[in-house]
Amino acid sequence: MNNTHATVLEINLANLTHNFNYLKSKTRSNVKMLSVVKASGYGSDVITVAKHLEKIGTDYFAVAYANEGIILREAGITSPILVLHPQPINFARLIDYNLEPNIYSLRVLKEFIKVTSELNKKQYPIHLKLNTGLNRLGFNISDIENLIVLIKQTNTIKVTSLFSHLAASEDINEKDFTLAQIASFKNLSTQISNAIGYTPILHQCNTSGILNYPEAHFSMIRTGIGLYGYGNDPLHDQYLKPIAKLTSCISQIHTLNTGESLGYNRGFIATSTTITATIPIGHADGISRIYGNKKGYVTINNQKAPILGNVCMDMIMVDVTSISCKEGDPVLIFDTKATAAAIAESAGTISYELLTSISPRVSRCIIE
Repeated sequence: MNNTHATVLEINLANLTHNFNYLKSKTRSNVKMLSVVKASGYGSDVITVAKHLEKIGTDYFAVAYANEGIILREAGITSPILVLHPQPINFARLIDYNLEPNIYSLRVLKEFIKVTSELNKKQYPIHLKLNTGLNRLGFNISDIENLIVLIKQTNTIKVTSLFSHLAASEDINEKDFTLAQIASFKNLSTQISNAIGYTPILHQCNTSGILNYPEAHFSMIRTGIGLYGYGNDPLHDQYLKPIAKLTSCISQIHTLNTGESLGYNRGFIATSTTITATIPIGHADGISRIYGNKKGYVTINNQKAPILGNVCMDMIMVDVTSISCKEGDPVLIFDTKATAAAIAESAGTISYELLTSISPRVSRCIIE
């Protein structure tokens, strides 16, 4: 893509390959890999990322909504695509594009059976989500008997996978809770498999689960944030490589005298002579207002420059009083060393939020 904006997000496909292979090395050779590419590939470039993952051997993709899967199909992706949070209003279109829905409640199952019946579908692949403690989406234990009855009453669908989601697999303090989730999933998946007469693909591990609970790898593992270079733990982060590097430049430098203010609502007032740099990136580009008032920072000439005052829609201003720099100099927002996780943590949030907030108007540059 042509760079018409000084702010650029570089996507490093070699790092993506490294992360995929590292995570795959943590499980058995016969365990399938599901790559989560929702939210535009965690804020990267979903089509480029998905095509690369398909080329290097992912078995499955997952997206949040049907329209995300349609984008991949229209881009030429042929691998199976699991839609994690489909809505009944989109079922017919989902089927048109050969997407596979996560069915998470009796209401949704009944609606999908109705649609597949109307379209004369046979053995259409579905995935059943079991609620083992996250309490977000999924069939509860009390639903299982009715679930089995509905599945056995129709031949319009076939259960391709049974899955669940770990709530705190990155938190060692919640190990007992996680182990209870794993045990619950084993029991529920065995009950359903015995009742329907075959064992679908089983998957429960997210990235932290892959790294911390090998006993729960079952027949497929799901990885999202790990593909993009983050393992939610410094122990694992050292073996992963962030695929995204966000850079910008200094547009203008100002000198504030004591008592002078900066930005909207006079968000910063200088208590001494302060030199500031204005950078063309703001909350419309993904740098939220939470990073203002010195909670966030950028790196200029290998030094941290705190964000001053309130983040504007298209600009931030940073303190460069002690940094030797000039207008036009490059600015690093995050990369493999000054990571998105570190920047996010400084403002009390997480890498997921920062990465997925990067606006489409920020130019993408693919590094092969």
